Amino acid sequence: MNISKGNILWVDDEIDLLRSHIFFLKEKGYAVETATNGEDAIDLVRSKRFDLVFLDEMMAGMGGLQTLSLIKDVRPELPVVMVTKNETEGLMEDAIGTKISDYLTKPVNPSQILLTCKKFLEGKKITEQYVSRDYIKELQDISISLQSPLDADEWIQLYEKISDWSIELDAHPESGLQQTLADQVRECNVECSKFIERNYRNWLEQKERPALSLDVVDRFVIPELQENKSVFLFVIDCMRLDQWLMFEEVLREYFTISKDFYYSILPTATPYSRNAIFSGAFPDEIEVRFPEIWEKWEDDDNSHNKHEPEFLNNLLQRRRINLKPESKYVKILDPDYGRGIEQNILSFMNNKLTSIVVNFVDMLAHGRSDSQLLKEIAPNESAYRSLTKSWFMHSSLLGMLRTLSRQKNATIIITTDHGSIRSLRNTKVVADRDASTNLRYKFGRNLKCDERHAIFVKNPKDFRLPRRGLTINYLIAKEDFYFVYPTDFHKYVTQYRDSFQHGGISMEEMILPAIKLLPKL
Repeated sequence: MNISKGNILWVDDEIDLLRSHIFFLKEKGYAVETATNGEDAIDLVRSKRFDLVFLDEMMAGMGGLQTLSLIKDVRPELPVVMVTKNETEGLMEDAIGTKISDYLTKPVNPSQILLTCKKFLEGKKITEQYVSRDYIKELQDISISLQSPLDADEWIQLYEKISDWSIELDAHPESGLQQTLADQVRECNVECSKFIERNYRNWLEQKERPALSLDVVDRFVIPELQENKSVFLFVIDCMRLDQWLMFEEVLREYFTISKDFYYSILPTATPYSRNAIFSGAFPDEIEVRFPEIWEKWEDDDNSHNKHEPEFLNNLLQRRRINLKPESKYVKILDPDYGRGIEQNILSFMNNKLTSIVVNFVDMLAHGRSDSQLLKEIAPNESAYRSLTKSWFMHSSLLGMLRTLSRQKNATIIITTDHGSIRSLRNTKVVADRDASTNLRYKFGRNLKCDERHAIFVKNPKDFRLPRRGLTINYLIAKEDFYFVYPTDFHKYVTQYRDSFQHGGISMEEMILPAIKLLPKL
């Protein structure tokens, strides 16, 4: 028994002239029914299931546009392709306004008809077949590349591929490849952690190294200050590359976009990485200049990131860049304040440099850890990306960017201080009671854990980290591990499993985009 590829209704008052087309479609495996007027077509749509309608525009009695409107009242989701001799622009606009799916001009030929049927009835299946084929080949290529040493640029390229495929597979959930991708990401993070462990300390001592957090302003911002434009630096806290790619889809309409990358310093957490961005310095250098920052043991973002405007101005002075007026700094922590900045964003065009820190993505990551509702809304990576995009579509950030897209003298740099990783595996850690509570990195005395799951930093100076005291060590988690103390071990394993965390070593946390937007106008 042959299974139909789809049920088609063809409506035309001269249907006998189309018998050869109908026979052709039946030979190709489609079931086709016909009607010679709008009234009969609507009755058929009410009584039977159709997957596609070909509708003549010029019919006696009820015309094509009126028939189209009534069909949409009965089956709003049913694709309708208008077929007409009339090529006037007004008719095309009327058809589009009444939610037509496609438009063909008579005389039509068999290849046009077949292409239209494949597009609407088999398009998703065909696309998924090609996506699956291409991804399997990419999977093999990535697995082969992991068998030989990769340098910093090659790791960036590999992570770009993985992030692109994450977005591609989101559009094809029925492909069944999501778990395959997740397994591959874990395999890549195993090798990436080894790469970072082998090379990171050398990067801290070399001038010829990948761009790190402290290089962001020097490499991506200061060159733009030489131009006669207003520069806006947006730092979106805790934004991963895959999340940026979702935002980029929206922004392509407004901007010419160029993308670069850098590596976050360790730990991949705001008090370290974002301070390094604005100061152009390693954390141990910041400790010398601002010892009060590290007086508290807990790494609280609010207390440790109060000095960012001061850091940035100091960095510009060290680079002998004198801005008049001084650079402007804004931190957006709540929606109402963000709306206020959005409404007044053009007032910042008078500044040579405006830095805006947006905290929502970080708040979303932390909020999901504590909210069962958010876990229900975003149960996996794909849903988490979708939730982030939904926020962006309605955010003051997008409003600001749209406004700036109409300013020819605006240059926009967008980056982040670190990403996040979905933490799925726990590792037990032992420490003194005063040790920090962070889940992906810790500092304190007498730290111990399985060394396969973390880097142990005995001497903070080796990693250019603040000493905090003579006997302080650091632990930095690898891959997707998170730290749990022995006390109430099972309680906290359950509480934090499958939460998005940051501070450790993974592609998602360390390999970060630096984007330049120029208005298209």
